[in-house]
Amino acid sequence: MATWDHFGMPRSNNDQLPATYIASGEWPYARLVESAPVSAHYGQAFARNLATAMAASEIGLRTLGDKAGVSHATISRLLRGMVLPDLGTLARLEVALGKSLWPGPAAWTERDHRF
Repeated sequence: MATWDHFGMPRSNNDQLPATYIASGEWPYARLVESAPVSAHYGQAFARNLATAMAASEIGLRTLGDKAGVSHATISRLLRGMVLPDLGTLARLEVALGKSLWPGPAAWTERDHRF
């Protein structure tokens, strides 16, 4: 079975913050550098999904934070690509918004077809 290293991807412990891989544009709609790791693409797609779900629900950072049990500062950092969510935060946000936020493999396979 192939490992991530076989695909030329760094291990996650070498990855930088998702937003540090911007080549051009504004996060989370920016084009990422060609060498951006899979975690940056997932973080970018997650931030877009979160922003879209919040807008559709007409919910702000503090209200979502209170509803999900996640600090509004953490939500802000997620939206800005300054951190990736842990599974607990992801689960709480998805339940609070009633929407799936995690992008899955499409974040990686569709990276060259966006924007």
